[in-house]
Amino acid sequence: MLRTSVVTGAASGIGRATKDLLESRGERVIGVDVHDADVVVDLSTPAGRKALVEGVGGLSGGSIDAVYAVAGLAAPAAATAAVNFFGTVATLEGLRPLLAGSAAPRAVLVSSMAALMSSDDELVALLASGEERAALARAEILAKEPETTGQLIYASTKLALSRWVRRQAATAEWAGAGIPLNAVAPGIIATPMTAEMIGTPEGRQALLEMVPMPLNGIADAIVVARLLAWLNSEENTHVCGQIVYVDGGSDVVLRGDSVW
Repeated sequence: MLRTSVVTGAASGIGRATKDLLESRGERVIGVDVHDADVVVDLSTPAGRKALVEGVGGLSGGSIDAVYAVAGLAAPAAATAAVNFFGTVATLEGLRPLLAGSAAPRAVLVSSMAALMSSDDELVALLASGEERAALARAEILAKEPETTGQLIYASTKLALSRWVRRQAATAEWAGAGIPLNAVAPGIIATPMTAEMIGTPEGRQALLEMVPMPLNGIADAIVVARLLAWLNSEENTHVCGQIVYVDGGSDVVLRGDSVW
């Protein structure tokens, strides 16, 4: 049966690779992004998030099978918190009612191995509490020093997302409704977001010293897309609330045998 999937961040990077992969397998994909997409919206704003739900609802006829919340930013700016956390959560919660008619509803988001890096406790707590105005104000303060505290914003959003998945996946709204909710945590992926950082041998080496990837090094976006596609496939009936690292081993190197 033809499945209809929604992919945010579909115009580039992991989102584009996921969209292309699903379409190559015969799925219908509704792409969402700030440009070159079926639904063009800005997920950093409440209005954009509302428009996402309305746009997808209209194009899908009110029923979808899977949500891939991939869209994200990595800049040391408050917009990163708005898109990465609040935009992602709004995407999943806003589109969840459209999954109700699917025989095999699925949902997945993209976190990051950056969740293992240094983060800002105050920002993480504000994100977790859903206090967007206060969270963005905290991010603005951190962003004033882009080379130091500003670098904590991205990691904080990804840590908050990983925790959100763990806290929500087994609830009545998700597992209770037959919807596996999971996340993937990529290491360094060759995308437009990382192009400048990995554009020189020196840059690649410096980044790999911080994010060691002993298994095959930096990955292409399709590697993550394949994992996302399986987690949201009909085959996945019992993987629930997991943060699956697709990072060439950086989690293993950095955390050893520590699980959580």
